[in-house]
Amino acid sequence: MSSTPRPDAPRVGTTYRVQVRPGFDLDATAELADYLAGLGVTHLYSAPLLTATPGSAHGYDVVDHRAVNPELGGEAARQRLLRALRAAGLGMVVDIVPNHAGVAVPAANPAWWDVLRRGRDSAYAGWFDVDWDRGRLLLPVLADTPDALDDLKLADGELRYHEHRFPVADGTADGSPREVHDRQHYELVSWRRGDTELTYRRFFAVSDLAGLRVEDPEVFAATHELVLRWAAAGEVDGIRVDHPDGLRDPSAYLARLRAAAPDAWLVVEKILEYGEELPDWPVEGTTGYDALAAVCGLFVDPDAEGDFTALDTHLVGRHTSWQDLTHDTKLAAATRLLSAELTRLAALADDVEPAAARTALAELAAAFPVYRGYPPHGARHLAAARAEAGRRRPDLTAVLDALTRRLRDPDDELAKRFPQLTGAVMAKGVEDTAFYRWSRFVALNEVGGSPAHFGVPPAEFHRFAAARQERWPASMTTLSTHDTKRSEDVRARLAVLSELPGRWADLVARWTARAPLPDPAFAHLLWQTAVGAWPIERERLHAYVEKAAREASASTSWADPDPVFERAMHDVVDAMYDDAQLHAELTAFADEIAPVGWSNSLGQKLVQLAMPGVPDTYQGTELWDNSLVDPDNRRPVDFAVRRELLARLDAGPPPPVDAGGAAKLLVVSRTLRLRRDRPELFTGYRPVPAHGRAGRHALAFDRGGAVAVATRLPLGLARAGGWGDTTLSLPVHEVTDLFTGRSYSGGQTPLADLLATYPVALLAPTTESVEAS
Repeated sequence: MSSTPRPDAPRVGTTYRVQVRPGFDLDATAELADYLAGLGVTHLYSAPLLTATPGSAHGYDVVDHRAVNPELGGEAARQRLLRALRAAGLGMVVDIVPNHAGVAVPAANPAWWDVLRRGRDSAYAGWFDVDWDRGRLLLPVLADTPDALDDLKLADGELRYHEHRFPVADGTADGSPREVHDRQHYELVSWRRGDTELTYRRFFAVSDLAGLRVEDPEVFAATHELVLRWAAAGEVDGIRVDHPDGLRDPSAYLARLRAAAPDAWLVVEKILEYGEELPDWPVEGTTGYDALAAVCGLFVDPDAEGDFTALDTHLVGRHTSWQDLTHDTKLAAATRLLSAELTRLAALADDVEPAAARTALAELAAAFPVYRGYPPHGARHLAAARAEAGRRRPDLTAVLDALTRRLRDPDDELAKRFPQLTGAVMAKGVEDTAFYRWSRFVALNEVGGSPAHFGVPPAEFHRFAAARQERWPASMTTLSTHDTKRSEDVRARLAVLSELPGRWADLVARWTARAPLPDPAFAHLLWQTAVGAWPIERERLHAYVEKAAREASASTSWADPDPVFERAMHDVVDAMYDDAQLHAELTAFADEIAPVGWSNSLGQKLVQLAMPGVPDTYQGTELWDNSLVDPDNRRPVDFAVRRELLARLDAGPPPPVDAGGAAKLLVVSRTLRLRRDRPELFTGYRPVPAHGRAGRHALAFDRGGAVAVATRLPLGLARAGGWGDTTLSLPVHEVTDLFTGRSYSGGQTPLADLLATYPVALLAPTTESVEAS
């Protein structure tokens, strides 16, 4: 299918992501409508709205697809939000979760409750991806003790285990709690068995999220009816599809979704590896992690790769191979965290000895170069995985060949399920483990990024952007999401370190000697994170390092926390605040590089907002936002401060680039307004060359009338003496910089003049431009 936008499709120009949740519900979101319109966005982009697990802070654990979450205000609040958006001239994009449903509170999920009560006879038995042939449905909720079931009770016709409630099948309620339990369609087991023996497919390794079978037309219809009704009524202009890689057949699912919502703007949360292309699906594109990697890489100096590799080698005492590290972490994910899923796959390989099938399937998943393959294009990825697995395990040659033959057969059940495993293995092994272990340069350790790919030269970015304009002009772009490991502004400041490799090596050596940690790789991650987010509240940094260290699973883990290591880790964090010398040095260095980080932040923000695609702004990031991984990046946003500052910007002179963040708000609002008011200026893509000795420090492109200019590697630029005689080739007609209001007559324009106030410029034709407000 062509990715060319349909002429009758609603134009989703720009989006603003709001984490609608209990505590910031639909009515609170409705109050943002006038602010978002003033900011310049065209559409509110909301977190999932359907009924979720009680108290859910994110909404990705839907328990009832028939209704708006009452904790968000329910249907009445949704209608109030729609009226507020329409009054402000805004549309709406919603997030949907087709892959899984929340089952942590069985009584909250009517379909799951009925399955637990009736088993295979339930009308909902086909909703969930359960392997009924393996016996009872295993629920990993018990303490890991031999006598855990002694705490089971019968009350009000239900089985109770502490706060957990479970239904009782008809005619099975007589006897002791243990006797009643043994008659049920489910079996309560230790939480530790969740990763090894479950009989239902999960989202990654989260046993509280059970896989849905949306490949069944009846399940699709039941779980999508409400959202599709909104789309048909014109109440939803766009749909963001969560985690399509978990589905049995993403291509068929998306074709069905497109047929059911022909006029909707559809984007998929598809994580593409470096150089990977999006399959030719009937969607507008991805949710933007590919753009994130390209944009952020522009502001990392590729020349520093050798220095950071040497520093990492020195700190950990050996050279780290990214290829070997990710193989090992993916193999561990396949055989430990996802052991239950691996067992189910191995059982399908009935022509191979079970233990050999498990081992070989795990090796193939560990060697798979992308999240998952899609027929017919996935054949080359399978071939690459077979070759790499064979290189590492020549003793498995015969088994690998037998399995690969079956995995090539699109009608084989093993071939249909294997891709669901490889995506989960990549996510858990790389995103959630290797990204926390390899700390060579953590600005690159981001969803959709490749830590082994050090920086993006301008020519590479221009090729990426031009191809995007040609193939996926309506794909989303982003810099921060609820899933990013670090916010865009933290990464922008960390990029400064690539221009100071020697200085950074000296500081790390001094700091780690003063506050040692037995895991030097994690210590390096900790110090980079602190510098990138400083000043950060002590409790936030403590929470971050605990999550990061347990995700890394090197010196501690979620399943088996190491109290000695974690105490040492928290002691290092405390030393950052309590050791006067450390605190002073850390603060001084962060203060020194912060202004350079602001330059990078403004540059990458302008590039992301102006480049081909539909740009999203994650809540709060229109000002400086030094957030870390979830749940840190879901903290409440002070919208009152942003409203007031936007009003001051509209009434006053251009602000300075300082700690207040007004300059970023200026860049965001003026760029979004121009895209909204003059979309015809953003219909093409052409690199604009800079001429002169400092040309490599400029990144500029013409979108068909609007010209964006950004500064890259600002420290190197300063060392070289500034822009000097470097010029930019502008259109011959007069243009105006929307950030400063200054006009230029075109031709060869000195960058020293163009970027005298800000490190960025957004130029529009003066004779055709609209008022910035």
